[in-house]
Amino acid sequence: MLTSVGPQATLRALAAGDFSQIARQLAQDGLTAILPAPGMLRLTPSVPASMRLLISIGVHGNETAPIEMMAAVLDALRQSPDLLAVDLLIVVGNPAAVARGARFIDADLNRLFTTERGALRGAAEAARADVIMQASADFLEGDASQKWHLDLHSAIRPSRYARFAVVPAQADDATQVPMIAWLGSAAIDAVLFNSGRASTYSAFTVRESDAFACTVELGQVGVLGENPADQLQQTQAAMLRLLRGQPNAAGGMMPARFRVAQEIIKRSDDFRMTIDGAAHNFTALAPHAVIATDGGMTMRVGDVPEYVVFPNPKVLVGQRAGLMVVREDGASANTAPVDQQ
Repeated sequence: MLTSVGPQATLRALAAGDFSQIARQLAQDGLTAILPAPGMLRLTPSVPASMRLLISIGVHGNETAPIEMMAAVLDALRQSPDLLAVDLLIVVGNPAAVARGARFIDADLNRLFTTERGALRGAAEAARADVIMQASADFLEGDASQKWHLDLHSAIRPSRYARFAVVPAQADDATQVPMIAWLGSAAIDAVLFNSGRASTYSAFTVRESDAFACTVELGQVGVLGENPADQLQQTQAAMLRLLRGQPNAAGGMMPARFRVAQEIIKRSDDFRMTIDGAAHNFTALAPHAVIATDGGMTMRVGDVPEYVVFPNPKVLVGQRAGLMVVREDGASANTAPVDQQ
């Protein structure tokens, strides 16, 4: 049990998914604070809010920079609780994995926000996904003019865009402009739209609750307590503005826009990617270059350069081993060198 609530205690609380003492203090400060399930904190301001905002962290246990950033955000909110202007739910996805400093315990939690789990249905993360899905659906079903879900992560590998977001595409992308503008104000360099059906947390909240949602990659994985705080100061400031009902700062840059051209699925143990294991996210491949082989199947780039995101040949058979994306914002496709493969 925590004996005090301060910056380090807040960080420990988030890492453990233990919001009990933070909830008690914020309730004393005038907010309605409840714990819907383990590892979750819901805060409601005294004045009715027009936005329901779901923020998730720790879906992968070794992605610690968002945990540190949100600890700082919560601590700032604790100093001025009367400024909260949104109905807020914070979810720590996988506290057990955070405690181990591991990506997951049995299975990747961010592939389990679906009822189609096959051999993974008995994984520890499957039960956790059920709890999270129910709590998220309950939170987002209420009346609100805006429903947002920001699922905060850190990427495994370096990226040519240090901070980027994956946005599950909706029927009308134009309705997502406010969220994309906020991402720009939060120093998110690029967004990529994925119209394919996915089993990620952000795809679930879009699919089931019609929320505006995205998976946000904030730098690289790191050890809890050792992430450079200065690299996320602009994102942290944007998050505080969002909590105070002021989502966008003047002069923010709109992120570069990409769209998923194809998903690379690992279909057998014969799967081999031709992309260098050290390749950064958004490494460009020339038209018709070979991306991967899988038995007798060869996967190639289309007629224009494509950029690889999340390449990971070590995923389980049947899972996504990478995304291939194309520029769609009118910028030159050759802003990064094209690798001839």
